[in-house]
Amino acid sequence: MSDANRDLGNAWLAAFNARDLDRLVGLYAEDAHHTSPKLRVQRPETGGRIVGQAALRAWWGDAFTRLPGMRYEPLTVTADAARVFLEYDRHVPGEPSYPVAEVFDVVDGRIVASRVYHG
Repeated sequence: MSDANRDLGNAWLAAFNARDLDRLVGLYAEDAHHTSPKLRVQRPETGGRIVGQAALRAWWGDAFTRLPGMRYEPLTVTADAARVFLEYDRHVPGEPSYPVAEVFDVVDGRIVASRVYHG
């Protein structure tokens, strides 16, 4: 199972860097929730948390529009039967790069929860 979840982490990074919203959102369960410090800053009304594929699509679609050169450089993908732990560097032209960690809770091959931690 950890190999499948490691593959899921790599698929997430590939979809994100390709800006493929359909593929990216398709990795999540329909009612998945996502928490991020960037959400708290960009959309304070969310309290840093969004729920559902439509909200994920809107969030990343907006990010891809606002930050067209953004990319994530994978550092580590670690997984067990229930979780994926990603470490990557966030690169945006004109901004300092910084490390990010992200944790996915996985059920039946789909992400049900994701949490982002910025360094």
